Amino acid sequence: MSTSTIYHLNGLLRISIGVHLLAIGLFFMPEGWFYALLLVCGNHVVLVAQGLWPRSQWRGRNMTHVPPVKAGNAVYITIDDGPCPTVTPQVLQILEQYNAKATFFCIGKRVKQYPDLAKSIIASGHKLENHSMEHSYTFSLWGRQKIYRDIVNGQAVIQQATNIRPRYFRAPAGLRNIFLDVVLQKLGLCLVSWTRRGFDTRQRDVGAVLDRLCRNLQAGDILLLHDGNAALTTHGKAVIVEVLPVLLQTLFDNKLDPAVLPDGL
Repeated sequence: MSTSTIYHLNGLLRISIGVHLLAIGLFFMPEGWFYALLLVCGNHVVLVAQGLWPRSQWRGRNMTHVPPVKAGNAVYITIDDGPCPTVTPQVLQILEQYNAKATFFCIGKRVKQYPDLAKSIIASGHKLENHSMEHSYTFSLWGRQKIYRDIVNGQAVIQQATNIRPRYFRAPAGLRNIFLDVVLQKLGLCLVSWTRRGFDTRQRDVGAVLDRLCRNLQAGDILLLHDGNAALTTHGKAVIVEVLPVLLQTLFDNKLDPAVLPDGL
């Protein structure tokens, strides 16, 4: 068997299989059907709840913080949902001004629509990774084959635009199900979530976003912002455009280096 077909079941899936086997045994016992039903229903409640917790490790490997041995003094700004023709160029300009690097988790259909922006991200020394093809909010309800096709399509579009194959994947809104881990193993992708997020797709208060991102800030943290679907401040600017300069200065003041996600996580 090739290594591409060897999958490692995560802990939650192993427990789930055990619960179902136990439920089958109970079902054939006198009056055991009721307890079998309770077990199965409880199991599925736990599975759904874990899928709604983006930083959970129960559904498989999930990078939420870069280990100190790889991070050094680096902090990793990740930017989701682009590329956006109005916001992404401003973000790239700010990053260049501060000589800072970031990792962009881009939506495949937007890369297909704006391939030159994707090329600009790479040309500026940043990383561009896979944030699914469609960015559907029903992603966590899909079956294995549909998830597989969506991620593969995203990989293909990004590679065609940039000549670089993404190594990391972030699920839409961070939501996932039991099939995602197996699909990512097959494709050789690593799931990356975040240490903390600013909720800048709905939070218009720049100070509140910064407070969330900078609280207990330390090396190895993965921070989440958005150039696509960004909320607008009262001045009509994308929140990230006003947050990013202050965030970068805060990092430098704390002797932290904004860097791209390292290879081999």
